[in-house]
Amino acid sequence: MGLYKQKIFSGSSNQDLANKIAKEANNKLGKLSIKRFSDGEIWVKYGENLRGNDVYIVQSTNPPADHMIELALLIDAAKRASAASVSVVIPYLGYSRQDRKDEPRVPISAKVMIDIITAAGADRIITMDLHSTQIQGFSRIPIDNLYGSLVLMTELKTHLNNINDNNKSVVLSPDIGSNKLSQSYAKQLGIGFAVIDKRRSAHNKSEVAYLVGDIESRHVLIIDDMIDTAGTISNAAKVARKKGALSVVVAATHGVLSGDAIQKLSSDDIDKVILSDTVNIPEEKQFKKLTVVSSANIFAETINRIHTGESVSELFGESNE
Repeated sequence: MGLYKQKIFSGSSNQDLANKIAKEANNKLGKLSIKRFSDGEIWVKYGENLRGNDVYIVQSTNPPADHMIELALLIDAAKRASAASVSVVIPYLGYSRQDRKDEPRVPISAKVMIDIITAAGADRIITMDLHSTQIQGFSRIPIDNLYGSLVLMTELKTHLNNINDNNKSVVLSPDIGSNKLSQSYAKQLGIGFAVIDKRRSAHNKSEVAYLVGDIESRHVLIIDDMIDTAGTISNAAKVARKKGALSVVVAATHGVLSGDAIQKLSSDDIDKVILSDTVNIPEEKQFKKLTVVSSANIFAETINRIHTGESVSELFGESNE
């Protein structure tokens, strides 16, 4: 790469982010037509020459079904148009929570998604904060898993600066599964750490068991990789308030916001919600306490580094420790 022209295209899932990525990369979105027929089938066509070019397709897979099929068609069309390479920029990868065979007779859905992308002809996947990093092991092509902390950290540091007392702040992991991520944020922010041991009773249902750590009279940051129905986050915020937290700020890379998530996040237990734009948040899903920070610069820098053959890991500095 680097010898060929860089061309960036957007699927229909998150065109606002794609436009920002192209602008940050000192580029512009390429010409592309996407249509849906009355029976639901998808038709795509590139409106410019791709032969010998490095193609980057921006497409989050939420909701996953249609957008994944659309992405596969875009990859195939680019390969058949003789693109030198096809890299897919998937800010949020759907099905990433289904990363193991935890019951009899169930699929490993995350692997199926990677297989579809690979079979369609993609040469590389660029994504952010995979729910499970072992998903990278499912792939025969390179996966660059960027760190959401690069996007959220500035806003979090601004919040802590306003408090002006790190000894009174703590990162609260909403469950054991988020332990490593939350500890990483606590280390980078230079504040304390606590964790909630959560027992899940059913899909998208959760209940809080007990708290490990001290959050009384402290400002709490609850950090996770994604917020879907917000059940886990809501329960954690309630625990924090019951244990004497002075304030509760929630931050996550991916704002899926399903069901009554907005109602839960708007509760009095939560003072502020910080999300990135990896998933498009339409106007009807935005609410007063929400702050959205853009991931465009990180994705654009990654695209440029890959295109010119530079190191992507250097972009992280010490953020991946």
